[in-house]
Amino acid sequence: MLGPVILAASRSDRMRRFVSAAPGTKQVVARFIAGESVDQVVPVVQDAVAKGLEVTLDVVGEDITTREQAFAARDAYLELIEHLKVLDLGTKAEMSIKLSMFGQALEGGHELALANVRPVVEAAAAIGTTVTLDAEDHTTLDSMFAIHEELRKDFPQTGCVIQAYLYRTEADARRLAASGSRVRLVKGAYKEPAEVAYQDKAETDKAYVRVLRVLMEGEGYPMIGSHDPRLISIAQELARKAGRKLDEYEFQMLYGIRSEEHLRLAAEGHRMRVYTAYGTDWYGYFMRRLAEKPANLLFFVRSILTKG
Repeated sequence: MLGPVILAASRSDRMRRFVSAAPGTKQVVARFIAGESVDQVVPVVQDAVAKGLEVTLDVVGEDITTREQAFAARDAYLELIEHLKVLDLGTKAEMSIKLSMFGQALEGGHELALANVRPVVEAAAAIGTTVTLDAEDHTTLDSMFAIHEELRKDFPQTGCVIQAYLYRTEADARRLAASGSRVRLVKGAYKEPAEVAYQDKAETDKAYVRVLRVLMEGEGYPMIGSHDPRLISIAQELARKAGRKLDEYEFQMLYGIRSEEHLRLAAEGHRMRVYTAYGTDWYGYFMRRLAEKPANLLFFVRSILTKG
């Protein structure tokens, strides 16, 4: 039951200050965050590519309160794309974007987020890569899907994320599993009420399998976002039954979690993409990683105690 408590803490400024000042925080954050700048994350990308992996890059930061911060977020992604272009990494590295970072929650946020994300998607396409729109809490999803639909008119390779723990997701998957679509399926990592989301892990896992079957049997490109060995095995079996080749779907896992599994799947010929976050505003992303797995929290607490 610690997960919901940690997720609530992810919105607390007081907890943010405490965690940021804790002596063991830097060590643990480095496990999940690949660096604070583009210059620090590029070698991580190069190393992953050299090992036969692909990446999706997330510039962390969600608590946007001004239009200027939203413009700065846009510019951070444009800077990233320029680095990928110079290093010829475009075909191996895509980008993941949270529209909240592009101003979605501000006044006129839907139009602002669309206006900010479009040049990033255009620049990504110009170097041979693409963008996936991350799912956030359920109140933002209608806007996200509408922006996704609008972007796909000009950039059909634009992807989106759906979350298994939401009741709505199976219907969303049926709508999205069309030719040319790219859909990442994750369990979900936000604190959601029982009115809209499963609260039980077993029910979420069952929903994940149902939705994954829809994606595998559809005409789009499924992206399996999970570290769960059982779900990975089920995904492989569903792909086999659907007659999918190894390049017709991919696995995605987080940087710093089950790294040996990344290499194992890649060695078997699977497309394996590592979700790699970087930046200075790491708190919200970090707290969700703690909430997802008790072992991550224990690792954090142990680090604080040994550094104190």
